Amino acid sequence: MNVQASAVMAPPTPKRLEDLRLPMVMMRDIVLKTLFRKNTNNVTDLARAICLPIPITQEIVDLARGQSLLEAMGTLSASAGTEMSYQLTDSGKARALDALAQSEYFGPMPVPLQIYSEQVKRQSIKNIHITRQQLTDAMGHLILPSDLLSNLGPAVGAGRSILMYGPPGNGKSSISNGIRDAMGDRIYVPRAIEYSGQVITVYDPIVHSSAEEQIDDPTRLRRHTRFDARYVICQRPTVITGGELSLNMLDLVYNPTARTYQAPLQLKSSGGIFIVDDLGRQAETPQKLVNRWIVPLEEGRDILSLQSGEKFEVPFDTLVIFSTNFHPNMIFDTAALRRIFFKIKIDGPGQEDFLKIFAMVARKKKMQLDEASLIHLLKNKYPTIKNVYANYQPVFLIDQMMAVCDFEGIPYKMTPELIDRAWANMFVRDEKIEK
Repeated sequence: MNVQASAVMAPPTPKRLEDLRLPMVMMRDIVLKTLFRKNTNNVTDLARAICLPIPITQEIVDLARGQSLLEAMGTLSASAGTEMSYQLTDSGKARALDALAQSEYFGPMPVPLQIYSEQVKRQSIKNIHITRQQLTDAMGHLILPSDLLSNLGPAVGAGRSILMYGPPGNGKSSISNGIRDAMGDRIYVPRAIEYSGQVITVYDPIVHSSAEEQIDDPTRLRRHTRFDARYVICQRPTVITGGELSLNMLDLVYNPTARTYQAPLQLKSSGGIFIVDDLGRQAETPQKLVNRWIVPLEEGRDILSLQSGEKFEVPFDTLVIFSTNFHPNMIFDTAALRRIFFKIKIDGPGQEDFLKIFAMVARKKKMQLDEASLIHLLKNKYPTIKNVYANYQPVFLIDQMMAVCDFEGIPYKMTPELIDRAWANMFVRDEKIEK
């Protein structure tokens, strides 16, 4: 049975202050910094800002009042209604400024790394079972070899690393995206996590697609009762990198001005997919990239470092998909290849599938097929490149013909002459250029 969103166990809402398992001083200081930075003066708005239930928020406020860092203002605030309003005392402002000098982080209370690790297990990528039908539905827009899904399905279902290799332009990136679409369920992403008193932001709107339940959902409960509000419910994340990927992008990102950390890409992709596209085009060699992930790929844990040099473990729960145009033996040694669990070759289409792709693209782009032009293409053009077909070629050729038709002011059509003009732009003739 496929894991649906409702089957992923939600992080429970904390009931008591002790459930947060954070240093009391840290929680108090985040409250003071939040009050200092935001226009907030009542417990309801403060609870929303720090993503905690109102009773727990009130408890922290009472603690700060007991230390003369906050004072009650009564119910005179127009926005507070009958609710008590609070403001920072002079001592509270001084403490807030001192805390901000140590770390600019304020707002949602972080989740301790240990508690987050428990949630990662509950929603692990390895818990998903992808069926053939799900993969077929997610990739229905692609013309794929008949045996590809048979090889791909077990690889995805295992939640282990995958290497897809083969000639360029045959849909490796599209297949990677199709795997992401096939998953379809949702997980819980923490806004921030805490380790050793340091805050690491995890939720990233660029990586994570929020998937809040619809307002008219009859099963929806009130805020803070469905799950811990320090998390955001999201579609399983997908991080896609290409030639720009470097080893330092896999480390914690420290902001020296704000004195806070941002999670590296692989931690943001927890519970989802990390796609390394165009492997072999990065500044670092593929061998170095895989060496960096030897422990994570084999043991499901990663090692990160704080600015102090202290190292600590975080969960590594992501389906890593490497995609390359190079033959694996050219870029990896046997030890590295052994650590990549599945190796799947993505070949170009045969002539029959090529024609299916060509017809599908032409129909989509409203370009009428012409038998004489197709015969000219297959009999006269493709033999010049030893009849090597690629998935990208139909789109390229049809777009080229449409561009010519637009320029000439004629209806979209296909002719042998237009085939020749399109073909001329698909390859660069190998010749010596005088300098």
